[in-house]
Amino acid sequence: MNPSTHTAKKSSLILLLMTMTLLGVFPLDVVLPSFPALSDYFQTSASDIALSVSLFAIGLALSVVLVGPLSDLWGRRTLLLTGIAISLVGATGCLLSSEYSGFLVFRVIQAVGCGSFVLSQALIQDLFVGKEQERIRIWMTTAAGVFISISPLLGTWLQMHLGWEGSFYVFIALAAIVWIKAGVLLKESPRSRNAAPGRFFSAYWRLCSDLRFMGYWLISGLAFACHFSFIVMSPIIFMERLALSPYEFAWTLLLYGVAYVFGGIVASALHRRLPANSQIVIGLGLIALSGLVMLWLANQFGLTAAAVLIPMLICTAGTTIARPIANSKAMTLYPQDAGTSSSVGGVMIFLCGGVISVVINLASADLTTALALCFLFLSAAGLGLNALIMQRNLALNAS
Repeated sequence: MNPSTHTAKKSSLILLLMTMTLLGVFPLDVVLPSFPALSDYFQTSASDIALSVSLFAIGLALSVVLVGPLSDLWGRRTLLLTGIAISLVGATGCLLSSEYSGFLVFRVIQAVGCGSFVLSQALIQDLFVGKEQERIRIWMTTAAGVFISISPLLGTWLQMHLGWEGSFYVFIALAAIVWIKAGVLLKESPRSRNAAPGRFFSAYWRLCSDLRFMGYWLISGLAFACHFSFIVMSPIIFMERLALSPYEFAWTLLLYGVAYVFGGIVASALHRRLPANSQIVIGLGLIALSGLVMLWLANQFGLTAAAVLIPMLICTAGTTIARPIANSKAMTLYPQDAGTSSSVGGVMIFLCGGVISVVINLASADLTTALALCFLFLSAAGLGLNALIMQRNLALNAS
């Protein structure tokens, strides 16, 4: 393959990964401005609609348990195409649902299909090498920030013109495009030498018994949970409690998305200058700071948009600094089992996000205090894990 053709294919692959990232914001972010409409349509509370998003994340995590190892067994391409097809069935079922219970069932089906998107981590491991892997993961985190920043505006526009169904229409269209592009661009990945059916669970055991591997993914999951909990609670805080319109809510979250992008830019700069441990400490330190700022602002000014948004800008910067490097450090430990590695990571990330957001939703009387305490607890846990990983690395280097 000549250099120009190789470069063009690499660009196409990066574009495919970015489109998968864009597709991932629709079930969780673009739908946010439609919370009141969904609540009215299904005659249920906004808290119940928020719970459906948390259950989506938990369903996604359970799906991911199988996706990674099966991709090592059958190949990334096959699993990705199958998962996208299942997500299309789920999204279509959501559109056709007339009862909230049916909507929840099809949301879980959609989540099961979306579990295949976790293969983006394994695809990066398969298709790129060395520093390029870390650079592309930072690009994807930054791209996610851009998509998150525009998703409330897009969701508001879709709600105004197409109703709550709009986000599902666009999801179906994008998923069909990704399905076609993945079928054309991706070659079937080679089977892992550890991918025999009898070794399905032994691969999980080997990875999950590694303190460093689990620690890095748990750090990423705890950081993601801070971001995800705010995303799930934001329609309740801004539209139900503060009575912002969907349009005002969208512009409020635009600032949050800008901070996500800024965090990605800072992460790129830190990646070139600081070791991984320092990057993780800085990211988690910012999350802890955001919790303290949120508690102080809530005590001084009560529930206001600024009292919530200012600490969240700090928090999301910390999240985008800590997560990409933690992901990369985890994925490089077992490159021969990239599918299983990404699967474990996806489970940790979405299970943390789903479970913690459910817990915060139960504290509906004072969501800001619950969020702030969550940030403090999770960042402290992450810093403790990082210290344990460093001790383990020193012990391995000394032996």
